[in-house]
Amino acid sequence: MKLLEGKTAIITGASRGIGRGIALVFAQQGANVAFTYSASVEAAKQLEEELATFGVKAKGYQSNAADFNEAQKLVDDVVAEFGTVDILINNAGITKDNLLMRISEEDFDKVIEVNLKSVFNMTKAVQRPMLKQRKGSIINMSSVVGVQGNAGQSNYAASKAGMLGFTKSVALELGSRNIRCNAIAPGFIETEMTAKLPEATVKGWTDAIPLKRGGTPDDVANACIFLASDMSAYITGQTLNVDGGMITA
Repeated sequence: MKLLEGKTAIITGASRGIGRGIALVFAQQGANVAFTYSASVEAAKQLEEELATFGVKAKGYQSNAADFNEAQKLVDDVVAEFGTVDILINNAGITKDNLLMRISEEDFDKVIEVNLKSVFNMTKAVQRPMLKQRKGSIINMSSVVGVQGNAGQSNYAASKAGMLGFTKSVALELGSRNIRCNAIAPGFIETEMTAKLPEATVKGWTDAIPLKRGGTPDDVANACIFLASDMSAYITGQTLNVDGGMITA
């Protein structure tokens, strides 16, 4: 029995990296997948085809989750196409790293808008169909940086920490309707983005991780499977650190 058989998931920002990894593992576990992407039409098309090989329904939507009306329209379109939304993964995110003295107002606002406001937009949009069916699982992709901060990432840390407060509040509001809301805080995950980093930087990070390696998108995706499936039916309002032991508090 596949863990997500017959469930429909929306995954934002899934054309590459962690989002793409989640989409593939979800399809393997029987979930129908609706995913969003911002610019990479080619990558989205390719992902659609890959997901379909698992015998599930899959469709990519070019949509900006940071726009309130677009988020609402996306969910309406997905419900019309797939019939339901059982799982939402708020994964879309950007970084504009710099020391506080060098961060422009625009770089602060943009990171908050894409990383945090999108979570509000999407969660508000899926609330109605989930309330109607009296079940749902919402998973917010935070970061170890949101849990413990990081020099040079005050904007990103603020957005990811804001997500954690939002997660807990939504869990308290919607728990009585059997809608769960949890967060995942990935650590150093090896993706296309980290592949561009100097080898010495990567080694410095992995040496400091108790498991002595970076994580993979699959490591994060497997945690998402758990929180999206009925295996975690009694878990809500929690933050699961997927970080190889970087944070043990």
